[in-house]
Amino acid sequence: MIIAAVILFTPDLPDTAVGVLTILLSIVAMVSGIHVGIAIMGAGAVGLWKLAGTSAVAVTFEDVPFTSAASWSLSVIPLFILMGVAMGRFNLTGKLFTSAQAWLGRLPGGLAVSTNFAGAGLAASSGSSIAISYALGRTTIPEMLRAGYKPSLATGVVAMSGTLGMLIPPSVVLVIYAGVAETPVGPQLLAALIPGLLTALAYGVLIVVRCSIDPTLGPRSTTHYTWGQRLRSLVDVTPVTLILILIIGGMYTGIFTPTEAGAFGAIAAILLGWLFGDDRSVGHLVRTVLTSLRETAAGVASIFLLLMGVHVLTRVVALSGVADWITETITSLGLSRTLFLLGLIFVFLILGMFMDGLAMILLTVPILMPVLATFDISLLWFGVFMVILVELALVTPPIGMLSYIVHRIASNPEVNEGMTVRLSDVFKGVSWFVVTSAVILVALIFFPEIALWLPETSAAE
Repeated sequence: MIIAAVILFTPDLPDTAVGVLTILLSIVAMVSGIHVGIAIMGAGAVGLWKLAGTSAVAVTFEDVPFTSAASWSLSVIPLFILMGVAMGRFNLTGKLFTSAQAWLGRLPGGLAVSTNFAGAGLAASSGSSIAISYALGRTTIPEMLRAGYKPSLATGVVAMSGTLGMLIPPSVVLVIYAGVAETPVGPQLLAALIPGLLTALAYGVLIVVRCSIDPTLGPRSTTHYTWGQRLRSLVDVTPVTLILILIIGGMYTGIFTPTEAGAFGAIAAILLGWLFGDDRSVGHLVRTVLTSLRETAAGVASIFLLLMGVHVLTRVVALSGVADWITETITSLGLSRTLFLLGLIFVFLILGMFMDGLAMILLTVPILMPVLATFDISLLWFGVFMVILVELALVTPPIGMLSYIVHRIASNPEVNEGMTVRLSDVFKGVSWFVVTSAVILVALIFFPEIALWLPETSAAE
């Protein structure tokens, strides 16, 4: 309220100050618990009124609901969400952990490795870090604790596996970034594929190495799987694997546009989920589809409310000149491209203390775009870099949001097997993974081809 009053009633307030205070008001409103979209939109309205008057606010709010939702590139969002919801509702993703366990369970820390790769599979179908952490946490944390795993590894791997949901395509977060940064959706998704798979593989190797050095961290599983059981487990995950290969392969070769890929994935998830499910009745199909559509509508409404808020804030940023001011300030410091990107790591870790991942992206991209142009940084590459940054911000102390969620899950007596799981255990568990992700970030800075090679060689739109 105080910030809003300063913006509204301070005479002769410089335009740049209005822009900065509007951004600060957005952050304060979000921290207060107001929905991110409403917080950004409300703060933007205050700033817009100060800069251009009542008529500008009226025209903007007449225009924004349509322009923020009418982009063809954003039509893929409800389709990817429907695909993920349908996969979950038809239980296509429910056997990913069992299948991973059958093949990887005998490795040092095998249950944690299985959790990690099951998280990668869920990431490709869900795209929601919180949903993945809930799905994995309630299933795998009890299994690992019963097997004698230390709580730090059991909770840490669940938290970090959840972060893969923002990175591995098809990622709704990357589609939203593409909409805000105006990058082509297909290449943006492909840019994240190799870094996402590399991150999942690096996490798996880290677990095996650490549990080989300290077997008490995650003992080897004593459960034996026959080759018949292993092959049957592959059959269980065939629908998910097939859908994802066809979607990503179709976009890479140019056979599918991203929207067509989303439509194919949604229809395939519904049909294969019904055909491979235990209940093949028409009634079950209709009920599940209707439930999936309702969940999709709720998710899409929330996302597009966010996008409306960003469109209002973007106009304030443009009118106030705050983006140009930030660009000039950073340029005057004489920073190199590398130092600028390393500085962003610190900034995003601070933002992650009190903002969720999508809010960080939506709030900062409009401000940073002129700076990125100054340093000649590819927006496709930066989308991947930013998502990994946001992942780290979501798990690092003192307020890593996803770490708190995993701790809450592990505090449930049905999950923790009677053990006390402290928040410090979760933060201790994610620390090694955070270092691994930081190494991948540095590798991306010095070898941008890791992200850019696939979109540059593809026919994706």
